[in-house]
Amino acid sequence: MAKRTEFELIYDSEVNEHLDFIDSKYHSLIRSTITEQLRFEPNTPTRNRKPLKRPIWPGAGWELRLGPNNRFRVFYRVDAEQLEVRILAIGVKERSRITIAGEEVEE
Repeated sequence: MAKRTEFELIYDSEVNEHLDFIDSKYHSLIRSTITEQLRFEPNTPTRNRKPLKRPIWPGAGWELRLGPNNRFRVFYRVDAEQLEVRILAIGVKERSRITIAGEEVEE
């Protein structure tokens, strides 16, 4: 069996601010799901991982949905040449609204 290519996960500095607006009991779930879902094949669409049709966050090309009722959103960019995934933003979706660091963003 061929070895899977592993991507390096890089968190933008603002991501910690985004997590400040999310209940701390979810932080480990968010980080472990990011590692599990994005370390290998981060640019392969799945049920909860989709390319964005239009960017919700500057530079983000992908969205990962996770958590209870898929309420959390992770926006990221993949650099396949450098084998890097840059986590750009983490937000919360409630009904049809996404908030990042307490600010509503356009979907």
